[in-house]
Amino acid sequence: MFSTRTITLLLAIPGIILIAIAFFAGVIGLDFTNGFGILQAAELLLGMTLLTAAAFFYLYNLRPHDAPHSLQAGIGQRLALTGLIFAYISGFADLLRIGTHIEVGGFDRPFIGPLQMVGLLGGIVIILIGLYLYHSSRGNHRAASRFDFLRDQTPE
Repeated sequence: MFSTRTITLLLAIPGIILIAIAFFAGVIGLDFTNGFGILQAAELLLGMTLLTAAAFFYLYNLRPHDAPHSLQAGIGQRLALTGLIFAYISGFADLLRIGTHIEVGGFDRPFIGPLQMVGLLGGIVIILIGLYLYHSSRGNHRAASRFDFLRDQTPE
């Protein structure tokens, strides 16, 4: 029905647009809070989720369809999803009441501070490591995973 390229673009383009709106909200007149607000964090996180889904969909279709799933690919998927969860918790820490800007000097609304931005960047790094592990788990030129040495080997 839809090609791989179409589905990847349908996921990636809205993700890029949401991330651009989140980072340039002041330029386009959507900056409602001091600093990086919760609405901007929600847009950023939704954009990151769409881009991660697009990347995994693209990488999944690069793999040979008859290739079995490897341990490394599973670790990469779970690591990337853990990075997404880490980014969501960092981005919404104030709403979860675990952040540092719950109530700031008469300013009722929470906003993203520097520690939370570091957490968001850490989540992005974890996602990228997971994508790399997934991509490098089974190339077109290898018949087996790099982790074949972990299989049960009987001593002679």
